[in-house]
Amino acid sequence: MSHDVFREVDEEVRREQLQKLWERYQYLIIGVVLLVVVGVGGWRLYEWHQTRLSAEIGTQFENAMALAESGKHDEAEKIFAQIAVNGTPSYRVLARIRQAAQLAERNPAAAAETYKQISADSGVEQVLRDLAALRAAGLLIDAGSHGDARRLLEPLIQPGRDFRHAARELLALNAWKSGDRPAAMKWYAAILTDPEAPSASRARVEMLMALGAADGKS
Repeated sequence: MSHDVFREVDEEVRREQLQKLWERYQYLIIGVVLLVVVGVGGWRLYEWHQTRLSAEIGTQFENAMALAESGKHDEAEKIFAQIAVNGTPSYRVLARIRQAAQLAERNPAAAAETYKQISADSGVEQVLRDLAALRAAGLLIDAGSHGDARRLLEPLIQPGRDFRHAARELLALNAWKSGDRPAAMKWYAAILTDPEAPSASRARVEMLMALGAADGKS
C-alpha cells in the first residue's frame, strides 16, 4: 500500500515538472517541431526536383548520343555542352567527356586539351579522370606529341588503376610510332608476360611487333 502511495506521488511530481517545462519552453518546442516538419518537407521537395531533373538530363544525354551515332557531331556537341553546364553533377562530367569526343571529329588538338582539363580536375572521379587522360593520350599520339602522351599515360599503369592495361598498350604504340625501340620492347614484354593482360591486348601487341619487324622499327 505504501509503495502505491509513493508511486502516485512520484508520478504527480513528474507531471508537475513536465507541466512547468512545457509552460516555460512550449514555444521553443513548437518551433523545433515546425523546423523539423519544414526541413523534411523541403528535403522531399528537393529529392523530387533532383529526380525529375536527372530524368530530363538523361533524356537529353540519350538524344545527344543518338545524334553522335548518326554522324551529327555538331548538334550532339551543342547538347553535351549544355548538359556540361546545366546538368546534374554526374551528367556534367559525362557530358564534358562526350563533348570532347565530338570535338575530336573536327579539332583533335582542342579535344585533347579538353580531355587534359578533365584529367586534371580533382573534383572528378578518378576513373573518369583516367579515362580522359587515356583519350587525350590517344589524340596526342596521332598528332605526334609523343612526350606529352607518355607523361599522361605513365601514371595510369600503377596497380589498381582501371585503365592500366590500355595505358600500357598505348605506351607501346607511342614508343613504336616515335621510333623508340628500347621503350617499345619494354612495353611489349610488360604486356606479354603479364598473366592479367587481356588476350586482345596481347594480340594487338604481337601484331605491332610483327609490323615493327617488317619495317625495322622493332
